[in-house]
Amino acid sequence: MHSESIEYEVNGESFTGYLAFDDTTSGKRPGILVIHEWWGHNEFVREEADKLAAAGYTAFALDMFGTGKQADNPNDAGALMNAALEAPGAIEQRFRKAMEILQQHDTVDPQRIAAQGYCFGGAVALNMARLGLPLQGVVSFHGALESDIKVEPGSVKAQLQVYTGGADDMIPPKQVAAFVEEMQNAGVKFELTSYPGVKHGFTNPAATARGEKFGIPLAYSDEARRDAWNGAMAFYHKLFD
Repeated sequence: MHSESIEYEVNGESFTGYLAFDDTTSGKRPGILVIHEWWGHNEFVREEADKLAAAGYTAFALDMFGTGKQADNPNDAGALMNAALEAPGAIEQRFRKAMEILQQHDTVDPQRIAAQGYCFGGAVALNMARLGLPLQGVVSFHGALESDIKVEPGSVKAQLQVYTGGADDMIPPKQVAAFVEEMQNAGVKFELTSYPGVKHGFTNPAATARGEKFGIPLAYSDEARRDAWNGAMAFYHKLFD
């Protein structure tokens, strides 16, 4: 397995992503962009990229906040996230640059690109689909489902997979219902899975400890994580093969 850190620039600012692929196989393969939580580009998102590489994809865990910008508490995480969200056009620009890097890699078929994100990253991935970027698929793990982007029928090119917790206080039932209505009205092909009793951040093994430490409603669920991962792998297999 090959992996490397890649430093790149967007509007003069430094970002550092992580690329992983199986170098024991030849030929071009689908590429998957991996978008981190509000904690920033850290070991968790790199491990997820490694898992995708082991499954036969070239994965690029991009950086949305800037080189070295990580948080270990909710206040700093919120500040990093809001700084990215409030900079006009920054999210799309940073995503497009990462997508360009992935598409240009020797191992990647540039026509077969997907994106998957976690929490903040899940919301980013869904919004890139809403903007009509040329993605074949998008997977959101416990990402926010509401958006200010107005989706017109036919504008979303990607097929969507959404995994959310049924007891996620940050993504309440009304938000889930509004998302379903939005996507149905826009004629989007999507699937949404809700796990009963499961809270926010369920794919990250660090979620429970963080929730307890900071008094926020996060919790890891091994069962939900495994099911969501297997569902995503089945989705990619159907999408790309």
